[in-house]
Amino acid sequence: MTKAITCFKAYDIRGKLVEQLDENIAYRIGKALVETLAAKTIVVGSDVRLTSAPLKQALAAGAIDAGATVTDIGMVGTEEIYFATKDLGVDAGIEVTASHNPIDYNGMKIVKAGSVPISGDTGLHDIQRLAESYDDAEIQANLAQYAAAGYPVASESEFISGVALVTESALAASGQYSQENHRRVYVEHVCSYVDINNLNGQKLVVNAGNGAAGPALDAIANYMQEKGVQIEFVRVHHEPDGTFPNGIPNPLLPESRDDTASVVKQTGANMGIAWDGDFDRCFLFDENGDFIEGYYIVGLLAEAFLTKHSNAKIIYDPRVYWNTEAVVEAANGQPIKSKTGHAFIKERMRKEDAVYGGEMSAHHYFRDFAYCDSGMIPWLLVAELIATKGQPLSTMVSDRIAAFPSSGEINSLLKDADAALARVVDHYQSSATVLDDTDGVGMEFGNWRFNLRKSNTEPVIRLNVESKGDIALMEEKTAELLALIRA
Repeated sequence: MTKAITCFKAYDIRGKLVEQLDENIAYRIGKALVETLAAKTIVVGSDVRLTSAPLKQALAAGAIDAGATVTDIGMVGTEEIYFATKDLGVDAGIEVTASHNPIDYNGMKIVKAGSVPISGDTGLHDIQRLAESYDDAEIQANLAQYAAAGYPVASESEFISGVALVTESALAASGQYSQENHRRVYVEHVCSYVDINNLNGQKLVVNAGNGAAGPALDAIANYMQEKGVQIEFVRVHHEPDGTFPNGIPNPLLPESRDDTASVVKQTGANMGIAWDGDFDRCFLFDENGDFIEGYYIVGLLAEAFLTKHSNAKIIYDPRVYWNTEAVVEAANGQPIKSKTGHAFIKERMRKEDAVYGGEMSAHHYFRDFAYCDSGMIPWLLVAELIATKGQPLSTMVSDRIAAFPSSGEINSLLKDADAALARVVDHYQSSATVLDDTDGVGMEFGNWRFNLRKSNTEPVIRLNVESKGDIALMEEKTAELLALIRA
């Protein structure tokens, strides 16, 4: 390889198509993964993007040529790979996905045996170095053999960058590739977190954003119908479509929420649910169509688990946490703070044997789901809470929002993020009652607090502010901090 592979990031693989990621690089990654982990078996899947299947098949070819047996579970969400990796007892799992990145990007999320994440600190850069070391002529020749064995190519399949396309028929001819529908087992597992009979009679608006969530949701709906549970699902942008005719699914952006909110209002639904492209995050709307910040969902899910697991440990991230701590302590649980990011949350959950972990970014992690994040389990738990508490979602969160109002995460793009961070520390540290360096800079001042973190990949600082029951104070301090940060 004449140049570095630049799509490797701190926790996953993401890059611009052709420039940073194509079939050649995918083949290298598949081969290097198997050789680095000495993996004998791997499971692969892909999201709905038009380039995801070609990349998946190329990485499968690389894995096969390195000696592994590959099970392809098709077009699935990232969490289905997490679940299958542990459930099938394989040595590694790879989901080809770019989640909510622009349409000209793609990437991969990788776990090893037991669905343990692989990050830059735990082997991802070893895979990168090995992938870069392979002889390019040999890689091209290997890909060409698969392409020759697999023609004719289906008309809807496309080359990404003129590299020979690996087809399913060519992979099958190797004798080390098979396809398996693993969704039923997955559906039964995610539904086991609730008594599905409690959900009977609810009306839910579900927005898959034309991503991978649609077929998985249909499988859940069919399972519930088999069991005699009647839920009315009002489907929005439901069909998978790799061209994303309604925009890249990313409900974290306010402009991406209107379609879900409006249908909730029109239909009188109990709740709205929207997912990102690979549905490892879900976002909730109350019965009025109002978006619920992920911070307050963490508290709801902590409460849901503590009603079933007394004295359990709950992991949370340090950006905003007063509400989570209050809910967990009131329910006789044990709140434990962790550094932000899926690799850190999962590691801490394993160490503590925590039943649940949540981040304000709408990533929710579950002990019995291999300590991994899921975008299907959260809405099931919240729908069950609506039924068992006999309260609408707005009522369940309104008191918590009033008790601990928060700014939400505010990003500032700066020329010098370090200087801005230093200005804030110099200004506030002498009056802070608590200094917290779990992740970035956290300070408490009795009835208000903030967390300020630098981005790992860009000159951006991320601010979160919260108070104890004082919206005006929270807003005042947010404005004060932003003025100092952006000075």
